Amino acid sequence: MKKRKMLIDGLQYCNWSKEIFEDMNASGITAVHVTICYHENFPETIKNIIFWRRCFEKYSDLIIPGDNVSDIIRAHDEGRTAIILGFQNCSAIEGDIGLIEIFHKLGVRFMQLSYNNQSLLCAGCYEETDAGLTRMGREVIREMNRLGMIIDMSHSGERSTLQAIQTSERPIAISHANPYEWHPAQRNKSNAVLKELSEAGGMIGFSIYPHHMHQGSKCTLDDFCGMIAKTVDLMGVDRIGFGSDLCQNQPDSIVEWMRVGRWSYDKADFLRQNDQATFPKQPPWFQTNRDFHNILRGLRDIGFSETEVNKISGENWLNFFRETFNDQ
Repeated sequence: MKKRKMLIDGLQYCNWSKEIFEDMNASGITAVHVTICYHENFPETIKNIIFWRRCFEKYSDLIIPGDNVSDIIRAHDEGRTAIILGFQNCSAIEGDIGLIEIFHKLGVRFMQLSYNNQSLLCAGCYEETDAGLTRMGREVIREMNRLGMIIDMSHSGERSTLQAIQTSERPIAISHANPYEWHPAQRNKSNAVLKELSEAGGMIGFSIYPHHMHQGSKCTLDDFCGMIAKTVDLMGVDRIGFGSDLCQNQPDSIVEWMRVGRWSYDKADFLRQNDQATFPKQPPWFQTNRDFHNILRGLRDIGFSETEVNKISGENWLNFFRETFNDQ
């Protein structure tokens, strides 16, 4: 079997099916971090874990659990895709720090401390005031460090993100975002955050979700790859990768759950004000998992060496997992 390139995606939330697993397999994706919690409580999240356990049994020729670095390397060598489970919010732990270890034992390896809103742990990026980490937030970081679970600050506020970087004894991740300087979306990250993230050994996965990109769905491949090159000037080439935020085959109805969950009665008005009532069109150069090759070609075309492309495509994420996972 021809050896594949290490290709790791730091975040996806697709409408999972055999078709998508085949897409990932055909595109040579080694590992994907998948979202199993937005606003779900503990029992609802357990149901999502059960869903994935059944998928691992039914589609074992295509996917395997990505609980540790060895799983990811095995998936790479065997031509399958390792699935890494993660939360985009802390709602599943329901204010009980003991549940973090339970979820870790069930295969969860990422958890965002907040999703846009204030949580029990820190402020989200849409809050007017960011008071930083809460007392519980600091304790949760300590527990996640102990277990080897990745702290993800993709949807958190600036002060909260900086404090998480400074508080964590292990490097943290921003699994799916872009530089605010390139596109001023509220959840994109400032140069101050990116610089401190890099200096602390953290990782950012560049998002290909149009709301996070310059000119949205009209963003060109050259523009996207140019943004990556400029970020390398700030962070270096060893702390960056992909976090596509691909939502392949999801119905528009799921947007309401992602953005509003169950915290507001006025869902339609909220979505209308934020221009997020439907999924935006993906740019023509990245429609599905099969299109990652376009980005790798674009990086080569603007001057990245093959060694650098290999780092960005997946080797950086793998090295980050070696630094952050307890189970190797």
